[in-house]
Amino acid sequence: MASTEQPFGIDFGGTGIKGAPVDLDAGEFAAERERIRTPAASTPENIAEIFVDLLAKFPACTGAVGVTVPGVVRHGVVLSAANIDKAWIGTDADKLFTEATGREVHVVNDADAAGLAEVRYGAARGRNGLVIVTTLGTGIGSAMVNDGLLVPNSELGHLEIDGHDAESRAANSARTREELSWEAWAARLTRYYRTLEMLFSPELFVVGGGVSKDSEEFLPLLDIDTEIVPATLLNKAGVVGAALYASEGGG
Repeated sequence: MASTEQPFGIDFGGTGIKGAPVDLDAGEFAAERERIRTPAASTPENIAEIFVDLLAKFPACTGAVGVTVPGVVRHGVVLSAANIDKAWIGTDADKLFTEATGREVHVVNDADAAGLAEVRYGAARGRNGLVIVTTLGTGIGSAMVNDGLLVPNSELGHLEIDGHDAESRAANSARTREELSWEAWAARLTRYYRTLEMLFSPELFVVGGGVSKDSEEFLPLLDIDTEIVPATLLNKAGVVGAALYASEGGG
C-alpha cells in the first residue's frame, strides 16, 4: 500500500491520463497504475475534475502531486498546448489543480519529467555533466539535465536544421509517414544529433519514445561522437518524473 509520504505522479497527454503513487527510493510505482482516456473536451477544468477522481482512488497517498503537460510550462503556467485543448494556454495549472484537489500540485513539461526520471533512475543514472534526453515520437521532445538539475522547456525538436523544423524530418512520425528505411532515418537522426553536439557538447544522449524499443535497429547506424543510449523507464518515465519533480517543490 502507498505511504502517505510518497508523492503522486500524473502523466497527462492527448490520448490518456496515467497516475500512480511513486516510491522515490526505487523509482517505481508504489501501487498499480490507473489509466483514464483523455476526454475529447480536454479543457483545464475538465481535467481538474478527472484528477480529483483519480486521486480519490488512492486515499492513503496524501503527498505532493506532480503533473506532466505536453506544453511549455513556466512557474506553473502553461504557455503552449500540443495535442490538448488550446484553453490551456495561459492557464496557471499549478493554482487550478492545487485548488481543485486540495493538494500541493506542480506541473512540468512532459519531456522534462521523463528526462528527470531517466537521469535519476534510468539510462543516465550516475552520469554527471549535461545529459540530453530526446523522445522520438509524433514530434521530438527534449530535456536537458546538467549535473542533475533540469534546464526546463528546451524544445530542441523545433531547432531549424537545413531550413526545416527538425522534428518534421527526424521524428518517428516522419519515418512512418515517409516509409523511410532505418538507414534513411538514421541519416536524418545523424544530422539532428550532430547539430545538438555542435551547440551543446553533451556528455550523453538518451533516446526515448515508443521507437526506443527498436533502438538496435537505428542507434548503431548513427555517425556521431557522443555516446547515445536507449531510455530504460519507457512508459513509466512521465509518472515517475512528475512525482520526483513535485517532491522537490517544482520549478
